[in-house]
Amino acid sequence: MRRLLLLTGFLLSLWTVGCGGDTSKNEVKNIKEDVEVKVLIPQKDYALLIVESKSCIYCKQMDKDMREDENLKKALKNIDVFKITYENLTPVKTNITGKELVLPEKELAQTLNALSFPYLIFFNKKGEIVLRIPGYLEPSTMVCVIDYVIEGAYNQYKVEDYLKKKNCA
Repeated sequence: MRRLLLLTGFLLSLWTVGCGGDTSKNEVKNIKEDVEVKVLIPQKDYALLIVESKSCIYCKQMDKDMREDENLKKALKNIDVFKITYENLTPVKTNITGKELVLPEKELAQTLNALSFPYLIFFNKKGEIVLRIPGYLEPSTMVCVIDYVIEGAYNQYKVEDYLKKKNCA
């Protein structure tokens, strides 16, 4: 009986240490100087941040579309494209909130409330978010959405209206 109690106590303490919860908040404070930081600051007028998850089949399809669809590849040349993975703790440097930050990929996704995948966030050089799209887009629709952003049509139309106007919907 005593052995069983000791074994149970030992296993419980291991479980507590092993399942200590989300430590990503601590990662920001513990980023070392020698760790390579991904830079997500646009050089072009606009950028697209794609938040992915390792297990997301639609993320894999979007990645394939971006490599293989000629019209989409052409449209993507006009913007900077960045990707982060929700589960990663790799530090990233970005201005996407309008101020420069360095934090883990997961915390950036949480800060941006990008909790479904893929999650598309278009932003300008200043870091101002101009459009958010939760979910996968067909390549032809994605091309129209990129045009919507690059043309600055977001200042005049809702994305849905623009897509209808351009016969993309």
